[in-house]
Amino acid sequence: MNAQELESIIRAGLPCEHLHVEGDGRHWFATIVSAEFEGKRPIARHQRVYATLGEKMATDEVHALSMKTLTPGEWAAQQA
Repeated sequence: MNAQELESIIRAGLPCEHLHVEGDGRHWFATIVSAEFEGKRPIARHQRVYATLGEKMATDEVHALSMKTLTPGEWAAQQA
């Protein structure tokens, strides 16, 4: 799997205003900005992303995914 494939999977299951994925093929880091994260705690946000990956996590196709999950407002504040 490459970064573009992983981005496509996440985008297919979660509407993202911004998404950036980087990694080495097994260990990944993603910055994900979605309005769906509004009002959710970090663990619920991560669970939502993991749900989009489904079997890819269970079969070890995606071995490790670290992520920064932000709402559009949080993202805008970081960019200012």
